[in-house]
Amino acid sequence: MDFYYPGKGKSGDLPPRSFIAKEYHPFYLSLMPKVQLTILIGQYSIDYYLGDKKQRNLTETVRHYQDYLPSFFPIVHPSPLNFRWQAKNPWFKADVVPALQAKIQEILKG
Repeated sequence: MDFYYPGKGKSGDLPPRSFIAKEYHPFYLSLMPKVQLTILIGQYSIDYYLGDKKQRNLTETVRHYQDYLPSFFPIVHPSPLNFRWQAKNPWFKADVVPALQAKIQEILKG
């Protein structure tokens, strides 16, 4: 969502600068017309790209990743701060990660 790490805040990482996605993403995406899948990593990218199409929270959006295919694949941010979330949601590693791996393999094989 941004081109640099914004640093730590009181309860986690600071948010990305919002103008970056608005001003730069359309340009860079236009340079990549053959992109077949955008992996939405974390709440900020999910909010920006899915908007009102997302589920009621991050967990439900990730759980229903199939609803956003073939263009988008929402996942949680792979941060050490999310280990607790991943422990509470074992379906993520059991179901979502293999599905993402399979989708990437499918795209790479053409």
